[in-house]
Amino acid sequence: MVLADLGRRINAAMADMTRSNVVDEKALDSMLKEICMALLESDVNVKLVSTLRGNIKKKINLKDQAPGVNRRRLVQKTVFDELCALVDCQPENGDAPAFKPKKGRSNVIMFVGLQGAGKTTSCTKLALWYQRRGFKVGLVCADTFRAGAFDQLKQNATKAKVPYYGSYTETDPVAVAAAGVARFKSEKFDIIIVDTSGRHRQEQELFAEMVQISQAVKPDQTIMVLDASIGQAAESQSKAFKESSDFGAIILTKMDGHAKGGGAISAVAATRTPIVFVGTGEHIHDLEPFTPTQFISKLLGMGDIRGLVDHVKHMNLDQKETMKHIEQGIFTIRDLRDQMSNIMKMGPLSKMAGMIPGMSQLMGEVGEEESGKRLKRMMYIMDSMTEKELDSDGKVFVSEPTRLTRVAKGSGTTVREVEEVLSQQRTMARMVKQVGGKKPPRPKMKRLRA
Repeated sequence: MVLADLGRRINAAMADMTRSNVVDEKALDSMLKEICMALLESDVNVKLVSTLRGNIKKKINLKDQAPGVNRRRLVQKTVFDELCALVDCQPENGDAPAFKPKKGRSNVIMFVGLQGAGKTTSCTKLALWYQRRGFKVGLVCADTFRAGAFDQLKQNATKAKVPYYGSYTETDPVAVAAAGVARFKSEKFDIIIVDTSGRHRQEQELFAEMVQISQAVKPDQTIMVLDASIGQAAESQSKAFKESSDFGAIILTKMDGHAKGGGAISAVAATRTPIVFVGTGEHIHDLEPFTPTQFISKLLGMGDIRGLVDHVKHMNLDQKETMKHIEQGIFTIRDLRDQMSNIMKMGPLSKMAGMIPGMSQLMGEVGEEESGKRLKRMMYIMDSMTEKELDSDGKVFVSEPTRLTRVAKGSGTTVREVEEVLSQQRTMARMVKQVGGKKPPRPKMKRLRA
């Protein structure tokens, strides 16, 4: 994932502070200095970094903390909350409801952005995302400026099995957009996505054309596609598009391969427009809903259990038992084995690593190939366990340590590797308990009479 180095540096800074004997102003300032440097080097806007630093200092204020307060935990929570606030760009009108398409009526979504930002690909990804959730979706190619634009959309739409509309003869993009939207509306499509030409803020004619298309199709939502690699340049571009198209949401693309993605994230703060999706790869399925807490959790290697569950659900994998367990807040060793098996079917391990607590650190240490080998060794270990062991929460290995030796021998691994698997299961079990499980009510104690 992009910004992985940033996440490691922030984690390292926080770890250095928590390892220090005393959590005082000096330790806090040292940690904040490292975090701010990491953010600035990832191209995050200097004003936002300064604000983040000030907010953390103000909220923690170690001098006024009571003696019994866990300072380490307070610092960690405050840093996490402020990082979430950094990427949580809310619209200026805070009461404006988020766009949610409704079935049974036509919802028009218009895409705008710079040429080369990945608009056409993002259109297809979003169409597929909605289609897999039961919506009837159609794609309209209103890009008559770029040679091969319609061919690209046609190819992508055919691959995704999404209906499309375009023209090889009509050169007026406004006419094409209007005709395509009218056809899909007449056929009762739930969502109609309109792809427009890429443009630059200095190209006034193309900007005027974009406004005309918007007036013709009357979109329910306008989405700007921002390339994560353009860094701070995103601010001026997004402001220009905001003035002309008044877009209400942003999709960040190429977040899987550029170290300066922080610039694009921070620059959208200038328009106070929320990021709704993030493109994480070239495949048509590589689109993830953007949620600040989940994004920061993945960034810091804390995992994203909800994202993993959603991904597994839409892979059409037979995971009824695991889903049932997760809803109950339970996660057995068998559940871990099933999830590991699914991960190996989902594509590159680097894409899924951020969703699994602790796995992103593994990726960072040894890389894709070695991580794949370790994942297979973990599978060998779990395949060597008995049915009773697989259906347990791992405590049976604590009460009967000889099981560790038996499993290690049976899988051709070491006792330490078996313990690492059990540790991974405990970590995920804690996360699952927070996501789905509820603590049982405490039993009432009978009052004893004196």
